[in-house]
Amino acid sequence: MRITGAMATAIVAFAVVAGGLAPPAAAADAQIARGRYLVGIAGCSDCHTPGGMMGTADMKRYLGGSDVGFSIPGEGVYVGQNLTPDKETGLAGWTSDEIVAAIRTGKRPDGSELSGVMPYASFSRLTDEDAAAIAAFLKSIPPVTNKVVGRYKSSDTVPISVSAVLSPEVYNALPASQK
Repeated sequence: MRITGAMATAIVAFAVVAGGLAPPAAAADAQIARGRYLVGIAGCSDCHTPGGMMGTADMKRYLGGSDVGFSIPGEGVYVGQNLTPDKETGLAGWTSDEIVAAIRTGKRPDGSELSGVMPYASFSRLTDEDAAAIAAFLKSIPPVTNKVVGRYKSSDTVPISVSAVLSPEVYNALPASQK
């Protein structure tokens, strides 16, 4: 009996369904969907999307890097970096394993450390599958060209809005118009 192209396709489809296997494209789509879900519930957009920390996230520049810094007293101001696969300003040069390592350990591929604001200690508990799903999702989103200036030292003049943690004494001493 001669097997035609249609018959071969049907045989493969039956084997996939009968064997409980997902076709490769469907598996990749499921991994990306899982990554999208995890990035959403982890709140990554809050710190890594322009407007996210002000309650008006610019979803056209989703995960393209923040326009608001986060102050850590005595350390300086950190700004959420561009997590898109942009070649010039994002993660395009990072491998999936490097993204996973940064999420889990707080270390960039060059060995430098991420901000203490990044909750990598919590993310260190991600399963291998979930960490890989986040990396796959980040590699799948549209690139956004947005150069985010890195950390500002405490002595620097900061040209962007800053979210700061203030002690009760400092906060209570502010005029009502600044609270």
